[in-house]
Amino acid sequence: MKARRAIPAGFLAAAAAAAVLSAGSFVALQAKPPAQARPVKPLVAQAGDTFGLALYAQLAGQKGNVFFSPSSIHTALTMTYAGARNATAEQMQAVLALWRSPKTPTREAVPLPQAETHGVYKRFLETLRPGAEAGYELTVANALWGQKGYVWNEEFVKTTKDAYGAGLWVVDFAGGAEPARKAINAWVETQTHEKIKDLLAPGTIDLMTTLVLTNAIYFKGVWAQPFEKADTRDAPFHLSSGQAVQAPLMHRKAFAGYAQAEGVQVLSLPYQGDELSMVVLLPQAVNGLGALEKSVTGKTLEGLLAKLRDRGVEVYLPRFTMTCEFSLARTLAGMGMVDAFDPVKADFSGMDGKRDLFISAVVHKAFVEVNEAGTEAAAATALPMPTGMPGPQAEPDPVFRADHPFLFLIRHNATGAILFMGRLGEPRQ
Repeated sequence: MKARRAIPAGFLAAAAAAAVLSAGSFVALQAKPPAQARPVKPLVAQAGDTFGLALYAQLAGQKGNVFFSPSSIHTALTMTYAGARNATAEQMQAVLALWRSPKTPTREAVPLPQAETHGVYKRFLETLRPGAEAGYELTVANALWGQKGYVWNEEFVKTTKDAYGAGLWVVDFAGGAEPARKAINAWVETQTHEKIKDLLAPGTIDLMTTLVLTNAIYFKGVWAQPFEKADTRDAPFHLSSGQAVQAPLMHRKAFAGYAQAEGVQVLSLPYQGDELSMVVLLPQAVNGLGALEKSVTGKTLEGLLAKLRDRGVEVYLPRFTMTCEFSLARTLAGMGMVDAFDPVKADFSGMDGKRDLFISAVVHKAFVEVNEAGTEAAAATALPMPTGMPGPQAEPDPVFRADHPFLFLIRHNATGAILFMGRLGEPRQ
């Protein structure tokens, strides 16, 4: 059996005005060695959120801050799924939670037929596209990078182009992997407004790489009610360890979505246009982040969000910037997407008619900046494959003082899709 080549697939980046968020992801597939559709909201948004929360549960074990774009990674992998077949496709479908039911998958849940998935995803991506008067920037871009001279399945190329807008860029990995890597990185940097640089490190792709699938998402939004810089003061930020560090704490009295449940406060700050919001989940205990992380599931999150009510809130929120990078191959395999990374078992014959490709890497990089004006965020994901957002109150305004570790989300309000997700454990990190 001839050696199989790897395809880098999936890159997503996003950025927002008052705050900046960006992320990138890369999935690489390497050549193997010898030897009617439901509504968009309940399907794609639910699938992406289910996948994102499950992935966060895996990443939460690491130390420090965490920030990534579930949407970017999910889009990159679903685009790759278009070429998967048999057991490889079944495993990817399960991990990506592509079920016809809007609920968490159960034994009775019915998988969304692969042939319907991409049409539904196309409508979802169109829903995310902001109008001319939106008041914020949100762009999602996809691309395929294929080896010069390689013959691809016409249906696969057509599906990725029609559903994801992913044009096929011809490069010569075999003749010059480094120039190809730089070209892909340059595309990602441009799509993320220079927030995601060097997504693919040297050595990520090589002469055996046949296809790279990239997704980039960029969001830049201004707060509907901006903070005043003159009101920002350095104050103690209490770490989970019991220590405290000084951090710039922004302050304002806002009219925003607020809820309080057992052990946690929830705040939803809208961006201009009210189409996207930052949701902050703040444990009441300084060292309560771990317990909160373990309790957050799709069901509990929806329950907390359902309790939100617009009211006056005295808000204290850190100004921060962070960049996180992840190599997700082992993590995704551990979640059940096993065969896609196996040089022998992987079946991506829907891409080229042969079982000679497998995913060699999934790289994701994300950036976020939250400040007085708003948020800017970006993310990217790549998969390489070798040939294989005030009225008077009868009671005092609650105080939301985020001066200790918390979780935060950037959500698309109409669909409920989580575009970015993370935790701030150390504002100076």
